Amino acid sequence: MGCFVSTPTDTGGNRRRPGNIGEVSVFIPGFRIPKPLDFSKSLGDHLSKNLLERLTALRTRIVVMAGHEAPTITRTRRKTATQHGGSTLADLLQALEDYLPVLLGLVKDGSQLQHKVQFVWVNQEDDAEETTMSNAWYEVLSVLHLMAMLLLSQANLLLLPRTSSDGYQPKVSEESRRASIDIFLKAAGYLDCAVKHVLPQLSSELRRNLPVDLAEGVLRALCLQALGQGVDIQLGMAIDSTKATLAVKRRLACEMVKYWQQAQDNIMNLPLTNGWGEKHKLFVKWKYVEAKATAYYYHGLILDEGNTEKSHGMAVAALQAADEYLKESKRACEAFNMAPPLSRNPPLWGTMKYLSEKIPKDTSSKVRINRDLYSHQRIMETAPQLPDFALALKPDDYQLPPVDPSWNDNINKGQSATNQLKTDRT
Repeated sequence: MGCFVSTPTDTGGNRRRPGNIGEVSVFIPGFRIPKPLDFSKSLGDHLSKNLLERLTALRTRIVVMAGHEAPTITRTRRKTATQHGGSTLADLLQALEDYLPVLLGLVKDGSQLQHKVQFVWVNQEDDAEETTMSNAWYEVLSVLHLMAMLLLSQANLLLLPRTSSDGYQPKVSEESRRASIDIFLKAAGYLDCAVKHVLPQLSSELRRNLPVDLAEGVLRALCLQALGQGVDIQLGMAIDSTKATLAVKRRLACEMVKYWQQAQDNIMNLPLTNGWGEKHKLFVKWKYVEAKATAYYYHGLILDEGNTEKSHGMAVAALQAADEYLKESKRACEAFNMAPPLSRNPPLWGTMKYLSEKIPKDTSSKVRINRDLYSHQRIMETAPQLPDFALALKPDDYQLPPVDPSWNDNINKGQSATNQLKTDRT
């Protein structure tokens, strides 16, 4: 059960995409927007008037706020007041959190009410402009996805460098960096819950017909992206700390490579060729290459601490690999920024500000010193394998909220609805 309809892309549709999204530290592949619906038409005979009005009001609030905010919150500007009473990322997130417990009443205990309503959402990464499904679990999945995207957008705002009061280079405060890690873990928790607990509720046919925005590979990739960027922030803080050892920095860098590699593995074969989707792939590729530059740099520094000719040769090879990956990451970054919608890099800060200076300098120095000591033939031509570390950063353990108590007031109405549904099937 749960029919679906996908509307092909056409001109004059509902999908609105900005031509330029400004500075990007954290990529968000657009915001899927719900389209209005009238619950009373499909559930009028099954739910109390109060519950119908509550469902309608909560969802309408999201439709209005998302429709107004989505075209602007993908651009990197701090929001203040708007014509909708100061609606911000946080307000829209709160509206979704308020709606979810009431929505879950439609799927409680396998209720057949879950198939009664046609939910319509405007896609961003899929070729189809919008997708309609008569299944409340599709609505739950769409809500969790939007909640995660809003958090990633919050993280992006936190991680855009601000001009400091002392007049020096723009920077991101330690408070913002710590807050962003919490946000990344929370967003990853929403996506992890979507994959583990919501997707399995949909039939295999419905899962095949989900828009690519909600494909399991995309959801997993976004979760891994959040974790990878969280580790990136941790590494930047370790670089700033006098107590963090090279071993700690190398471990964080190697973990970052694994997160981004897994993210790339999850989306590389998906049909992400339409606007946001293509840009999403390019972002993951860029960050994966950038992470490899970082990991090989710290691996090279540790190898160079060895006292043997072999370890020094391996160190040079690792540092040369870091330098090549750094150059490749700059090309990947440019490709990402040039893909529509256009974007640009914020001023360099944190991990990459430090490494963009250190990698070329240290590589050149180590290569010169070691080639003075050893013959060229003793310098490895291929980079040594990176050490394999277990991934430490995990998504928050998010669980779907309990069904809103307002459904308890609908018990009698619900019993008659069940009887009516049985009658409908006979």
